[in-house]
Formats: sequence, structure tokens, C-alpha cells
Amino acid sequence: MIRVELPSPLRSLAQVKGEVQLDVSGPVTQRSVVDAIELRYPMLRGAIRDHVTKQRRPFLRFYACGEDLSHEPLDAPLPAAVAAGSEPYLVIGSIAGG
Repeated sequence: MIRVELPSPLRSLAQVKGEVQLDVSGPVTQRSVVDAIELRYPMLRGAIRDHVTKQRRPFLRFYACGEDLSHEPLDAPLPAAVAAGSEPYLVIGSIAGG
């Protein structure tokens, strides 16, 4: 079971409270986790990544085990602690402005 923490606006859109737990079949990668999120919560399709390019949205970042994974290859394996469910995969809304 993979644990995922979503930012508040995405939790509201998906109508969930707190952390979500997902079953991911096959290798646990950023792509497989986001695929599982979008499969279980279809209202989030296009909110986390672009419909066409499948690239993450500019103001979202992905973290796991204290590391920013936002620019890592989507098919690279996630840390073992995330795959085991002992650490969450974090989708974080970034802030910009001046």
C-alpha cells in the first residue's frame, strides 16, 4: 500500500481528508503512483500532470524521504520506504511571487 499526501486544493477536489492509500501494481515509480491516483480519483486527471505531455504541473513538486524528486525520471524506482508504505509520497503545491 502506497501512502500519498496531496495538497489541500487537490484533497478538496478529490473529496478526501488526509492521506490517501493506493495499491500500485508493478514497479513503484512516480508514473505508476500518479497513474494510480488518477485511476482512483479521476477528477484529478489534468490537475497533477498535463493531459497530453504527462509532465507534472509547474506549481506542483514531488518529494519522498526528504528528497525533491520533481526533476527525476518518471520511471525511476521510488525509495524502498515509499514502496513499503513506511514513508509517504508527497505532492506539494509550490509558491511563487515577489
